[in-house]
Amino acid sequence: MLYLLFYQSPYYHYYTMMLSTTDWAIVILYLIGMILLSVYLSRGQKNQKDYYLGGNSTGAFPVAISIMATQCSTNSILGAPAFVAFSLGGGLLWLQYELAVPFAMIFLMIFLLPLFKRLNIISVYAYLEKRFGKETRTVLSVFFQFFRAFSAGITVYGICIVIEYCTGISFFWSVAVLGIVTVIYDSIGGMKAVIYSDVIQMVILYAAILFAIYISLDIIGGYDAAINAFDSKRLQAIDFSHTGFDGKDFAFWPMLIGGFFLYVAYYGTDQTQVQRQLSTKDAKGTNMSLFLNGMLRFPLVLTYCFLGICIGAYVVTNPDFFNDLPLKANEEPNYNLAVPIFVMQKFPIGFIGLFMVGLFSAAMSSLDSIINSLSATTMQDIVKGYFANSLNTKKEFYLSKVFTVFWGLAISAFAFFVGGISDSIIVSINKISSLANGPILGVFVMGILIKRINNVGAILGLLMGFVTNMLLWFFVPNISWLWWNVTGCVSAIVFGYFGSLINPKPIQEKVKGLVHEGKLTEAFNLSGYWGKYYLALAAYGIIMLIFLGAF
Repeated sequence: MLYLLFYQSPYYHYYTMMLSTTDWAIVILYLIGMILLSVYLSRGQKNQKDYYLGGNSTGAFPVAISIMATQCSTNSILGAPAFVAFSLGGGLLWLQYELAVPFAMIFLMIFLLPLFKRLNIISVYAYLEKRFGKETRTVLSVFFQFFRAFSAGITVYGICIVIEYCTGISFFWSVAVLGIVTVIYDSIGGMKAVIYSDVIQMVILYAAILFAIYISLDIIGGYDAAINAFDSKRLQAIDFSHTGFDGKDFAFWPMLIGGFFLYVAYYGTDQTQVQRQLSTKDAKGTNMSLFLNGMLRFPLVLTYCFLGICIGAYVVTNPDFFNDLPLKANEEPNYNLAVPIFVMQKFPIGFIGLFMVGLFSAAMSSLDSIINSLSATTMQDIVKGYFANSLNTKKEFYLSKVFTVFWGLAISAFAFFVGGISDSIIVSINKISSLANGPILGVFVMGILIKRINNVGAILGLLMGFVTNMLLWFFVPNISWLWWNVTGCVSAIVFGYFGSLINPKPIQEKVKGLVHEGKLTEAFNLSGYWGKYYLALAAYGIIMLIFLGAF
């Protein structure tokens, strides 16, 4: 077994010597601690609401930090610095994506999350059954499950190439170990363990990022030296010169508008996020978690993007560093490994272990929330939707854990097929997600804003929105994938509307409370309780734009 775990990796002879016994001890103790935490937090679980929503007893702040922790996953820690420092067309342009976040939070606080919270649902797709019918709920849920599982495979891929390179454990066994540990942890703890472990992970990981910045600046000679050494073209944070229709992906308009659609879809229709937001006590707590995420996310992203500047500047003064990066299948350096290799070379013993703990916990915290949400949608939307009469509370609780195991294995399998999608992990996961985000969002927008849409139109809109994006990917490559979030949504609405007219299947009569029937002014009430929060988010978005424009 030791031979299988270690000696099959091409990196064994060098890198296992760099991960000291102290570092291994820190990693192992942390993983054991997380499992014990999940056991402690699992006390009192009696039903699916306890398992999937933490008994609706979680505060807004832990939920907001948990959401941020998912964003600050291995995809971000590996991909964002690589994009800023090395990727073709990269640099601080990635920060333009963040300009859309505050405005997306406003939309969600007005239209989606209070509605979902009021309906007292576990799966966000339960809304679609109430609004359209069981068929729409089933199709959307299956659609989500496949794409979220595939994108989660990218997360597993990201951390496992690091585990392989830094420890000598082969990629196969890295995937196996990470998957098994995460499934055990997730099946025990449920949503409450997911949230509170995310809070711990966020503290550890952010500390590791700051320490990596400190070490790199100390080597380079300080902030001014880093900025002077870094490629000045990559310091540009705003690009008004391109539109995203000319082969240039990372321009202002596609990142602002496409980003708005992406974030509304991600935070408002993706079960992995909505499930946590619904775990609060009431709608006020849910909205507050969105507000806090909108305010705190930008400093986090700015920090790990600045780490990319530091790594890029270090490479300029130490060009031999490129020789330490392994080659991908296309014979180009694997830039996603730049940060962990820098840490392995420059961090002292013990701190390397803490950084590895950060990467492990980031991957596990992202993965366990995804597995938990996939289990929830499978159980709520498929099993209970079609086999409810044969299940009791005990069987439902048992099956919830069975589906957790199933999705953990499926995601691990996907990890072997995602390595070549892009030279940056963070681009890979956003590209895959953008295929589906727009069409899914389009169905929800039709549901909450257009009373005329029926079940046939909703399903047709979803399928045609996805087909539209696939056609753009294969036949119109000059259109940025960032626009797919818009084209998918708009196409879904257009086809859904006309599909409802061509196939006039009766619209459900009981839509009261499920559609915003011409009361947008009332919803966007600046004089009400949430008005000051809307204004604060909008002002924050403008301040962010001014700040980035100064680069």
